[in-house]
Amino acid sequence: MKAKNLYYLMALCAGSFVMAPKANAQDAVVEDVVSVTEYSCDNTNRYFQSWRDNWFIQLGAGINQPFMERGVNGAKASGPIVNRKYMTTTYNVGVGHWFSPYMGLRLNGLAGSLHWNNPDGDKRAASGRAGAKHVNLNLEFMWDMCNSLAGVNPDRVVSVIPFIGLGGDYTWGLKDEVASNIVRGNSGKIRNTSWTLPVTAGFQLRFRLCKYVDFFAEARASFYGDNWNGCSYGRPIEANVAAVGGFNFNIGGRTWSSYNDCASMTQLADLNNQVNTLRAENLAAAQTISALESQLPCPEAEVVEQVIESAPLMTTVRFNIDSDKIMPTEEVNVYNMAQWLKANPDQKVVIVGYADKDTGTSDYNMALSKKRADAVADQLIKKYGIAPSRLIVKYDGSNVQPYNTNDWNRIVIFSQE
Repeated sequence: MKAKNLYYLMALCAGSFVMAPKANAQDAVVEDVVSVTEYSCDNTNRYFQSWRDNWFIQLGAGINQPFMERGVNGAKASGPIVNRKYMTTTYNVGVGHWFSPYMGLRLNGLAGSLHWNNPDGDKRAASGRAGAKHVNLNLEFMWDMCNSLAGVNPDRVVSVIPFIGLGGDYTWGLKDEVASNIVRGNSGKIRNTSWTLPVTAGFQLRFRLCKYVDFFAEARASFYGDNWNGCSYGRPIEANVAAVGGFNFNIGGRTWSSYNDCASMTQLADLNNQVNTLRAENLAAAQTISALESQLPCPEAEVVEQVIESAPLMTTVRFNIDSDKIMPTEEVNVYNMAQWLKANPDQKVVIVGYADKDTGTSDYNMALSKKRADAVADQLIKKYGIAPSRLIVKYDGSNVQPYNTNDWNRIVIFSQE
């Protein structure tokens, strides 16, 4: 029988008392050995980000042109109809967030003065012009058309971004005698302010200057009800067209994290193969165990008595030059020898002292080696209670050098008798 099979058999013998439901357990293992289904992917990049990323602040300015009631020229309403254009300056500030490379939201505000033709020529025959001031605030949905159609690229130089939004507009400073003809409730007074809810649409061209700054130019149109300018007259829908340019400041830059399932296909395939290999090994092990179970009960194992012989003594005690004082680092060796003597009460040891030949005369070294051997013997006797009769003290001075290295011969060596 092979050694590997013998190990399996011995393991079964040791745990046979917990193997009552053998057949069911084996069946469960075999049924579990199936091949892992191959993994597939669609090779699509998926983008994600923290909510803190891809915020921007927009600052700009431009011009706007309102399209309202068409005025008349002259004092008579029957005079020729004119459609003068009065362009004025508008100022823009906004804050937005791209929550994906394709879609974003922007809270966008515009403010400035408005001038338009006076619809009632009888009130101001000279110029036929009216005016007011307004503030417009919109929540706008933005679509990065280039990322959607040409692939995501945070470093793209030019991007086209259509947008659409809904907001509120507050207009004030309407002159009663010039423009407004809407009465405030039952008071009979003409309104000189208006609140409206415009719908806005347009597109933006964004030019990348660096990671943190873009230049933008956008065209936009906002559509209002007929009461926007405080005058209900003529067309039911009024509009304001604006062209704005400025800068986007990208907080932290514009970046996206992405992953692609297919990028890890090699690793996934390798892990898949490893799983299948391990399951095949489990099946082979289950079959081996089934074969070994048929050989139960287990044969009795032979008990081999092992005899451990005493190891030879290797303990030494080193000394500093011209010294017979046992160093603290060497006291552990004396302690170990004392423990060995206590564990072997029938044994005796020989303690031999030495000195290095390069220091002192031969007679001086002989006396020094005797002091070293006596110091070790005294500690065994007085500190650890070893009987003097078990210690044989000898000393060879520098006449005998146990080691080729001179410094090593400042030593006491233990040996068995």
